[in-house]
Amino acid sequence: MPCTLIISDLHLDAQRPAATEMFLRLVGGRARQADALYILGDLFEVWVGDDDDSPLAITVCEALKGCTACGVPVYIMRGNRDFLLGRRFMVRSGASLLDDPASIDLYGSGVLLTHGDLLCTDDTQYLAYRREVRSPGWQQEFLARPLTERRRLAAGMREASDSAKQDKSGTIMDVSPVAVADMMRQHAVRQLIHGHTHRPGIHEFELDGLPAKRTVLGDWYSGGSLLECTAQGCRLESPLSV
Repeated sequence: MPCTLIISDLHLDAQRPAATEMFLRLVGGRARQADALYILGDLFEVWVGDDDDSPLAITVCEALKGCTACGVPVYIMRGNRDFLLGRRFMVRSGASLLDDPASIDLYGSGVLLTHGDLLCTDDTQYLAYRREVRSPGWQQEFLARPLTERRRLAAGMREASDSAKQDKSGTIMDVSPVAVADMMRQHAVRQLIHGHTHRPGIHEFELDGLPAKRTVLGDWYSGGSLLECTAQGCRLESPLSV
């Protein structure tokens, strides 16, 4: 049966080979039978530029190229960890860069895809950081630095991010229901799919008196997570079996 696969928050890292192996099995097998594969951000734990020549970067890029060469379109959205993914990586992998948010037609149903960090409007500290690192000036200055220096700076940024999370409540780091409703109204959809929060689940609710659904993808730190969608509906696999 034709299906579309949607994943997010893989956080691929050389220190966690199990997640990379699971991803390679997915794109080398099940994904090649799909109508499309969507990756909604944080494919990598960190990405310091498309000139990354690490074995992990090369392996993942080649695996994606193998999938797209089979005729399966792959769409990649930037996340909060790999926001520097650029067109050079897309050309090498054969993937297409996906806007955040992005509206798609999923077997006749309008669906909105987003990484999910834009919905965490209570985390004002993070949103200020996001605006800074997404600005063209900041990115141009960062990418002009040598690769070794960028790796060192990125490691420091990760440590600072992990430390900041310790002082934040779970509520602040979750999505805002108001932000969810506003985004869905803006794009005139009844279905929203996102990641980022690492809290997999399917939430059904009413939006302006009509039924609506928000599906949250899980992370790949342990077990993995995947949404398989067909014309009959979507099924969330968490943990993932590939």
